[in-house]
This record gives sequence, structure tokens and C-alpha cells, in this order.
Amino acid sequence: MSDLSDSHIHSSFYRFVTLAEPERVAQRLREISTELGGNILVAPEGISAAIAGPAQALAKFELALQQDPVFDGAFTGMWFKHSACTTKPFTLIKVHTKPEIVAFGVPGVSGLPDASKANTHVPPAQWRELIAQPDVLVLDNRNSFEFKLGRFKNAVDPEVAHFRDFPAYVASHAEEWKAEGKRIAMYCTGGIRCEKTSAWMQEQGLDVYQLDGGIVNYFKALPDAERDWEGELFVFDKRIAIDTKLQETSTTAEEVYAGLPDEAWRLARAKRLDPGA
Repeated sequence: MSDLSDSHIHSSFYRFVTLAEPERVAQRLREISTELGGNILVAPEGISAAIAGPAQALAKFELALQQDPVFDGAFTGMWFKHSACTTKPFTLIKVHTKPEIVAFGVPGVSGLPDASKANTHVPPAQWRELIAQPDVLVLDNRNSFEFKLGRFKNAVDPEVAHFRDFPAYVASHAEEWKAEGKRIAMYCTGGIRCEKTSAWMQEQGLDVYQLDGGIVNYFKALPDAERDWEGELFVFDKRIAIDTKLQETSTTAEEVYAGLPDEAWRLARAKRLDPGA
């Protein structure tokens, strides 16, 4: 069921930052997000969120996130990625505390900044040049059903069902890639999965780069993003998919998961997101 509102805005953001009291942070987030819908994860390693609401309420929340004394400046200068909505993306707001803001599956790996490692972030304009190079392997750091819906041209699908399966794929190919002299250009939806993966891949001896801000930032930064992109971008909310103009498409959850019996639980979850459907 669609809830039409020109002023309804989707906002995604994350930050890897040490949080000594995640539950205290989460409780304050619950108090300041009552006018919004979406999901916010808080962990000792930081915050990750996909939320939406009326423009004024969202702006009020984003200001509080950066200025509220409970957060002690941890989220000052946060980068919010916005897109307008036709369908209201979420019904309820949920704030959870977890051990990680994105589960990687390798003990001891964190997305927290490490000054001892090279900066792997590549801005959108430079990314276009990078992935055109013959020694570059373009690696999709998402689930296989996301890849099938849309991808950068000539990208490789690791064929994983969960992000926690991604390290095993990399480990099984790392020596081959190094022997071939490949540079790895890696991307994901908003950047967070690549943040968690890049430092670990450097430790495996790989020459790795990540698309800064992910696919969403690429679409926002480049008006002609369709030159490099095929298909649509899956989003984990009731909109299901967006195009390179950040506009909701007509794709349904049934179409995304068609012919994928192992993903039946994802379809069931999508139905729960939209009880009026």
C-alpha cells in the first residue's frame, strides 16, 4: 500500500566510532525519533540507520543526532544520504543494540578507522575511471539477489546469500587475484559493508578500493550514472528498488525473489514490512 507524500524523505547514514555506552545512546535515539520510521542499529563500533519521515521531522532528528549532549559529539558532521519517496518506506521506528552494526563473520574485524592503513575510498567521478582499467576486478559486496536486480557493468557476483559469507569468497580467490595482478574495486549499497571489509582485505595482501558512499552516492553524484550501471538498486524497505535517479521503480518483492526458494524468508519479511499490501 502506498502512502503518497512529496515531503517524505528517506535518510541513510552510518559512522564507525567507539561508543562506550551503546544502550544509553539507543535509548536517547528512541526518544528523539518518535516521528520517524525505520531501523537504527547501535553497537560499540558505531551507528547505522535507514530511516524516513516528513522533511521537517527528519531535519529535527538529524540536528539532534549531531548536537544532543548524550552523544558527546560522536555524530557531529554525519553524512546523511537523502532520497525523496513515493511509498512511505517504513511503518515503525526500531532502535536496536547489537555487537556489530554490520555482521562480518570474522572475529576481531572492525570498521573503526585505522590510521596505519591506506585510505581506500574512491569518489564517484574517480570510480568511473578506475573500473574502466583492464587490471581492475569490479567486485560486488552484496547478496546475490541484489546483484541480479542491478549491478555495475562487468562486475563479479560472489554468489553469497549473506554478508557474513563474503570473507570466505574473498579468501578462496585472493591468491588468484594477486597472481594476476588484479586491483579490486569493491562496492555496496551505501558503503558500510565495504568499510567493514576493506581493511581486512588489505591484510590479505590485496590492493583494494571502495566506492565512497556506495551506489546511492554514485547515483546522486553522477547525472549519467546509467552509463556504468545495469538494472535497478535494491533497497531494504517498502520501496523495494530505485533507479539511477533515486526514484522508486515498479518492481515488487515477488519479482525480486522469484525463483529463489532459499530467499522465501526475505519475501516473508518484505510482506511484514508492508502489512497493508
